[in-house]
Amino acid sequence: MSRIAAIERKAGPAGEGRAAAGDDPVKRRQILDGARRVFVSRGFDGASMNDITREAGVSKSTLYVYYRSKEELFRALIEEERERYFAGLGPIFADTLHPETVLYRFGLSLAELSISPAAIHAKRTVIAVASRMPALGREFYRDGPARAHSLLVAYLRAAVAAGRLSIDNIPLAASQFIELVGAGFVRRSLFDDEAPLVTRAELEETVRAAVRLFLSGYAGKEAGEPSA
Repeated sequence: MSRIAAIERKAGPAGEGRAAAGDDPVKRRQILDGARRVFVSRGFDGASMNDITREAGVSKSTLYVYYRSKEELFRALIEEERERYFAGLGPIFADTLHPETVLYRFGLSLAELSISPAAIHAKRTVIAVASRMPALGREFYRDGPARAHSLLVAYLRAAVAAGRLSIDNIPLAASQFIELVGAGFVRRSLFDDEAPLVTRAELEETVRAAVRLFLSGYAGKEAGEPSA
């Protein structure tokens, strides 16, 4: 049995046994950075584990200690970016008394994420492989867009309970707001690789308009202008 096969066999279907041999954060960072460069330059289908070992500067046996496949590597890269984004949402949603400001801050963070190179690349990759890897598509939606939607729903419910908003169908309202903050540029950025870059001023203008339109339909006792 080859060394690589032995490592894979030891790891098992759930990855048991890899933690002790694969707990070096510097090496893990090295592998993930190399994998990201390969996925960006070659695409998911064009990338191979051999490409990643060369780009990351590690041996194949070392790579397999940490990640058993390019699918696992791709998932790890998505999870890393996703958790970094969600870690910043807690403070944003803490204020139920000023929804105009909270919605603006959340909307701007979502708009910025939606057109980031990492997010665009991940979305394009998932769309390209979803028909033959449906689990990846489901995971991407469940742990990303659906999670953001759930957090916004929870916030809107709290704001309604505080009397700041008046909404009958809160899940629908959350979906509407998410669509509004990306109006005019998210799909363009996703499908048109020659589309001009969206400026910060354009993002802010779009999000402010989204907040005004949202509050015009769902404002409770008081509603103000969104502030940064």
